[in-house]
Amino acid sequence: MNNRILASAAALALLSLAACGEKQPEVVDTRAADPMAEQLKNATAVELPPAIEKAVTFRCQPGNSLIYVDFFQGRKLANLRTEKTGTPTQLKAPESGQPFVGGGYTIDGTPTSIKYTAPGKSALTCKA
Repeated sequence: MNNRILASAAALALLSLAACGEKQPEVVDTRAADPMAEQLKNATAVELPPAIEKAVTFRCQPGNSLIYVDFFQGRKLANLRTEKTGTPTQLKAPESGQPFVGGGYTIDGTPTSIKYTAPGKSALTCKA
């Protein structure tokens, strides 16, 4: 009699385990489907702007004035501020090593020494 009970229990256990593999659990997601998912998947990679390579404070002669220049990696972009907390003016160079120009300003040189020209003013020599 004990063998019959054990055999019945084993058969019942195997039957319940066999039923487990037949049904997959239901996945519930409360988020709505992304309407742009396909467009984003096929979108081209975005090029990030270059990082700041060096932020420099220059003292310019004649006049002993200060300007603030952020040089970006690749040497094709620089931000110029005429006041320490002023709004930057973006200057661009067509090729690395050529002068940065924009907004009437020109900067020609390296992060250690530049020639700086402001709109309507004569050129100044500036050193870091």
